[in-house]
Amino acid sequence: MKAATAYIDTRALRQNMRLIRQQAPGCKLLAMVKANGYGHGLEQVATGLPDADGFGVARIEEALSLRACGVVKPILLMEGFYSPSDLPVLVTNNIQTVVHTIEQLEALEQATLEMPVKVWLKIDSGMHRLGVRPEEFQPFVDRLHASPNVAQPLRYMSHFACADELDSPVTDSQIQTFMSLTQGCRGERSLANSAGILAWPDSHLEWIRPGIIMYGISPFADKAHSAEAYGMQPVMTLTSSVIAVRTVKQGEAVGYGGSWVSERDTKVGVVAIGYGDGYPRTAPNGTPVLINGRLVPIAGRVSMDMLTVDLGPDASDQVGDEAILWGQGLPAEVIAEHVGTIAYELVTKLTSRVSMAYR
Repeated sequence: MKAATAYIDTRALRQNMRLIRQQAPGCKLLAMVKANGYGHGLEQVATGLPDADGFGVARIEEALSLRACGVVKPILLMEGFYSPSDLPVLVTNNIQTVVHTIEQLEALEQATLEMPVKVWLKIDSGMHRLGVRPEEFQPFVDRLHASPNVAQPLRYMSHFACADELDSPVTDSQIQTFMSLTQGCRGERSLANSAGILAWPDSHLEWIRPGIIMYGISPFADKAHSAEAYGMQPVMTLTSSVIAVRTVKQGEAVGYGGSWVSERDTKVGVVAIGYGDGYPRTAPNGTPVLINGRLVPIAGRVSMDMLTVDLGPDASDQVGDEAILWGQGLPAEVIAEHVGTIAYELVTKLTSRVSMAYR
């Protein structure tokens, strides 16, 4: 009997990548492995993707971990470097960087480096979070071209704000802005995230950046565009074990605060997982758990180490049976909908108490 365990299916990961390439043939693929490989394991995901053309991370520590485990392919700091003292580290470890602020530009211009750094200039095409505004674009390009610390040619990127909203006009506007600014530029470009790859083919430029869809989770909220509809398989299956089966009588409450009261005589199962493992405490009554091939609802509040489910009065489930919290047979998107969050948050918030098993 095992407590909380996340099984990571590296075969599903590679199959998803093959399907992504079919969506955008001819594009180079920058696999997003930030946030510990979206909770799936930074090093294990990267080494499990031998066909990726490069990897995207958020922090320099993630990049150095990849280099330390033998990854030699290009690595890009998606938020760029935080301090001028990072620049020699980037050079030594052949790490590429995004530039999106005047402070980063000035640090590059003033640095003394043994070799130039490969730079991606980030354009604010409409998200208004990071990037240079369209009117700042050419001055930045000119200064980056003039700096001996910047490897040539430059590369260019931007980030979608609403690509997961298929009826939003924002994405078309962002594509047009980006294409207009980079027309005639020599360097390679990247615009498409997971939603862009699947739904916005005009954004398929020299590089695509698959993130959540690589892990078999859809970036879209509607069921018509589920990961399964695209042939993608969940890479993570989060499981635990039933550690008790108890009889509850009609009118009896279960769990902290008595927020669930049984409407009948029934059996409840106690599953060894809770918010101390990263399962959301806010999961309401009725959130499904998969046990012995059927969905059973959470009954009562999720606690630190366990949760309870209504197995039904005729249940034959036993102590030691496996409970699937999300993954194969129960998409993380379904749990996210019940909780009122997104599946990205579910998979990236697992704690160190959850065992990771790769198969």
